[in-house]
Amino acid sequence: MANNSKNDLHGVRACVFDAYGTLFNFADATERCRGEIGEKTGALTEIWRTKQLQYSWLRSLMGYHVDFWQVTCDALDHALEALDLGGPDLREHLLTLYMELDPYPEVKSVLHALRGAEVQTAILSNGSPGMLASAVGSAGIESMLDEVISAEDVGISKPHPNVYKLVQARLGIPPAEVAYQSANGWDACAAGAFGFKAIWVNRSGQPFERIPDKPLLELSSLEELPKLVGAT
Repeated sequence: MANNSKNDLHGVRACVFDAYGTLFNFADATERCRGEIGEKTGALTEIWRTKQLQYSWLRSLMGYHVDFWQVTCDALDHALEALDLGGPDLREHLLTLYMELDPYPEVKSVLHALRGAEVQTAILSNGSPGMLASAVGSAGIESMLDEVISAEDVGISKPHPNVYKLVQARLGIPPAEVAYQSANGWDACAAGAFGFKAIWVNRSGQPFERIPDKPLLELSSLEELPKLVGAT
């Protein structure tokens, strides 16, 4: 079990966030189409997200990189076919909505508190620059972020260490002074192995991943983060 002692985050100068599932609710796109999708909404959300992650990892291993938008489209095509859902209109509607996902309820207040305490804030995501710019703009959080960093800068996806290296290059802060927040257990583990003070935002109560290293903390949302880093 993760230790939730405030002292664990002593010396943090930057809070870096994964995007999808951490700041932005990836289920929002399918939920907005529930009237059209019906009882398959939950299954579509799960398959789409699972294939999105699998394709990013498999392409990285195979050396066939494409940006995360192409991966997202391919994953949706698989999910729609697997569930025998819709046609081109539904597909295009879902992709449009994915570019404008809602932030989780606590996100704006958390970012505001961190900025008020002069803690640097950034996104580090596999998302393509266009996807991230759209999500950040739609959520209205541009002024609350110092950097929005895409894995496209190194042409490979998380959890490759080269992606995490982008944080020091862009913020000028060593890993030991960075708190890294992700709703993906695998991402939090990899970030901890890299040297960040990793926090797993376990929004859906998932079991711990059986892979090397452990996040420093496990939280159910981002709400406690400002207090934990001394920003309140």
